[in-house]
Amino acid sequence: MPKPENHASPSDRRSAIVVGGGVIGTTTALVLQRAGWTVTLIEAEDTPRAASWGNAGHIATEQAEPIASPTMVRGFAKRLFFRGGALALPPREIATWLPFSLRLLKAARPARYERAHEALAGLLAQAMPAWQRHVAALGAPDLLRPDGHIVLWETAESAARGLANWQAADTGTARFHPLTEVELDDWRTRVRSPIAGGIRFEGSGQIADPTRLAETTTARFLADGGTRIVARVEAVGDGEVRLTDDRRLTADQIVVTAGVASAALLRPFGLKAPIIAERGYHLQTGPEVDWPADLPPVVFEDRSMIVTRFAGGLRAASIVEFARAEARPDPAKWNRLRHHIAALGLPIGKDAEPWMGARPTLPDYLPAIGRVPGTRGVSYAFGHNHLGLTLAPITGELVAGMLHGGETAVPMTPFGLARFG
Repeated sequence: MPKPENHASPSDRRSAIVVGGGVIGTTTALVLQRAGWTVTLIEAEDTPRAASWGNAGHIATEQAEPIASPTMVRGFAKRLFFRGGALALPPREIATWLPFSLRLLKAARPARYERAHEALAGLLAQAMPAWQRHVAALGAPDLLRPDGHIVLWETAESAARGLANWQAADTGTARFHPLTEVELDDWRTRVRSPIAGGIRFEGSGQIADPTRLAETTTARFLADGGTRIVARVEAVGDGEVRLTDDRRLTADQIVVTAGVASAALLRPFGLKAPIIAERGYHLQTGPEVDWPADLPPVVFEDRSMIVTRFAGGLRAASIVEFARAEARPDPAKWNRLRHHIAALGLPIGKDAEPWMGARPTLPDYLPAIGRVPGTRGVSYAFGHNHLGLTLAPITGELVAGMLHGGETAVPMTPFGLARFG
């Protein structure tokens, strides 16, 4: 997409505060900085622990259909955790997930779903080119591995059903082909469970090392003159941020990218953001692991689990758990992952590090990107669910274009919070 030109002199450069240090916030801060803004980034923690840095590292361009869909509703029951699936609705958290689930059901109605599908597909079409621009600007093109990914099935029935489902799906700019028998035999030697079928996607990809991405992003931001503050934000006003220690920071523009916490920060403006913490779990080994470094991410679809080789080790990730962000992790979720790892014979041992993080998710599974009505200088970008990493660079470009007042790569109306009334 065209970049806003910077005609400002050092004395009259516009200033921005980005509230939130996940991948959306840090990437948006860098894009604004490159567009000529003087940027302050506020992070809640010195060591990044957000879901941005604990995910599967997958650039999921193939997920052009929002999860809130008629198909999802029809298959809801068999996906439940207690039935062996990956969808967890803890009884103690019913006050959190029941209202959200009812909104999700409304969003999955055919007419609303089709509008959301069109909007998401348009956004994802821009994702990989935006990532290529972003890593080039970072001076670290090797952080992006645009090598696709693999989906495997363990029974003839699930292979036939899974292939038919993908053939009927909108995979956006990604394409796939069935694995050959030679390729399937290779996987049969690598994992313990029988492999009945599989496909290889092209046009998707992964981040080579999420830790290095975080470190490289922060280093470039600071080297190019950005200011990074580790603090908690109490409130956001028009052109002002108040921290919990009573400090007040001002800027021409405030961009709220605080994930699940964004809803509370925007509530005083009269905006509704019915967001939930969609919690995911992973286990990861250290770097010395018997798994080829050049293998792309592999999805064991029968188990709703993705396995990704990073420079820092091998990671297995799964689970969709609707709960409060601050609720304690459930060890049963890691135990389920360990069961899958053992059944597949993956080289992820008892010393694997457990992790849990909260994906900020809205009922229609679209992100929230837009301006706060009635203000001169407040905007937002959050709620990217499973696609935060995938959509981070294009989101930053959209925010920069929106604040510049020029054209954006996709229409912005579908992503505004006005859709929630």
